[in-house]
Amino acid sequence: MYLTTDKKKEIFESKGHKKEAGDTGSPESQIALFTYRINYLTEHLKIHKKDNDTRLGLLKMVGKRRRLLDYLYKKDINRYRSIIAELNLRK
Repeated sequence: MYLTTDKKKEIFESKGHKKEAGDTGSPESQIALFTYRINYLTEHLKIHKKDNDTRLGLLKMVGKRRRLLDYLYKKDINRYRSIIAELNLRK
């Protein structure tokens, strides 16, 4: 599997958005995880162009990440700007 428990820990700990140990539910952590998964599926779809089931999952994931980013934008603009800069995302 491409996303093991160790890889998830690395994603959650390597980013500067971690609030405390074991913080996996914050919007910043979830956005970082979705970004990793979206990048992985994007590379997969470059090779397997006709994999429509994966394409649908990717679109749903992008929508979830967008909703989390919108929530963060409304709740705290500074946290939103820091996660956008950290993950090199654009609207």
